[in-house]
Amino acid sequence: MSTTPIDFPPLRLATLRDGSRDGSLALVDAALLRCMPVPGIARTLQAALDDWAAIAPRLAHELQRLDDDGWQHAQAFDAAACMAPLPRAFQWADASCYRNHARLMYQWRKEPIPPRYEEEPLVYQGGSDVMLGPCEPLVATDEAHNIDLEAEIAVITTDVPMGTSADDAVNHIALVVLLNDVSLRALIPPELSRGFGFYQSKPATHFAPVAVTPAALGGAWRDATLHLPVTIHVNGECFGAPNAGEELVFHFGQVIAHLVQTRSLCAGSIVGAGTISNADPASGNACITEARVRASLAGKPDSELRPYLRHGDRVRIEALDGPRSVFGAIDQVVEVRPAG
Repeated sequence: MSTTPIDFPPLRLATLRDGSRDGSLALVDAALLRCMPVPGIARTLQAALDDWAAIAPRLAHELQRLDDDGWQHAQAFDAAACMAPLPRAFQWADASCYRNHARLMYQWRKEPIPPRYEEEPLVYQGGSDVMLGPCEPLVATDEAHNIDLEAEIAVITTDVPMGTSADDAVNHIALVVLLNDVSLRALIPPELSRGFGFYQSKPATHFAPVAVTPAALGGAWRDATLHLPVTIHVNGECFGAPNAGEELVFHFGQVIAHLVQTRSLCAGSIVGAGTISNADPASGNACITEARVRASLAGKPDSELRPYLRHGDRVRIEALDGPRSVFGAIDQVVEVRPAG
C-alpha cells in the first residue's frame, strides 16, 4: 500500500494569541526560536487550510524569504504566547490505534477487546469547540474524578471527500500535531454504562504549540505515521517515552478512510491515533491508567499504584528528533477549581 503524501512544503506553523478567538497564524523557524505572523497570506490556520493547495506554496515562499534573510525582523518564539494550532476545530475525531493501550484499557474496564478491533478502527467524536494551548492550565473540578493525561499524535486534514481510499487519504494530511487528550477516569465507566459514549469524562484537549507538515518531519514520517518517541514527564520525573511509530493497528490514512465511508471531512478536521503505547514496559507509559494496570498485573496492591494527577502537578509532553523539539512542548500545571 502506498502511503506517500503529496509533496507539501516543509512548514512549521503556530497560532499566536492576539485577543481574538482564532489567533493569528505565524511561520516558525526550524529551531523553534523565531516566528513571523503572516496576515498577508492567511490570517488564521483555518483560513490557510480552507485553501491549502494555494496557500501552502505561498507560505513556503515566505519561509524561504525568511530563511534567506536570516529571520532578521522576526519575533522570538514563545510557546506561552501560543494558542492551540486550531483553537477551535470543525471536527475532532480520535481513534484507538495502539493495540497495547487497548489491551490494558479493556483490562482496566474489565471488558473484552471488541471482536473487530484489528479490522475496523475504533473512533469517537471529541469536543472540538475549545482546544487549549501548550501552557494553559489543565483545569478539573475535583481530584476525585481521577485526572489522567494521554499523550497522542494527530493529523489535521484538508477537505476529504466521502469514499476516499486509504491511499488517497494520505494526500489530505496537511499537518501533524502533538496533544494531551485529558481523561477523567472516574467518570468514564458510569458514562459508558449508559450506552451513549464519552462526554463529561473528556474535557478540553491541549496541544503543543507547533503544527508541522509531513515534509518537515523528514524520515521520521513514513507509512502515514510519526516514528519518534514522545517523552512524558510528571513533576520533572520521566514517566515514559513510547515510540509513536510502533505497534499501531492502523495508520492515519486508514483511520481517515474509515471516517469518510459515509460522510466527508472538511478542512481543519483533527484526527488522532489514540494514546501512544508500547508493549515493552521499559518504554514507560503515556497515561497514568496504563501504569496502574501494569503495576496491578505485576501484583502491586492498590495502595501502591501511581496516583492520578493532583492540584499543582506539572505535566510536560514533547516529541524529540535527536536534540530537536519537533512540535515544542506541552508544559502545563494541573489546577483543581470547584465548579461554580
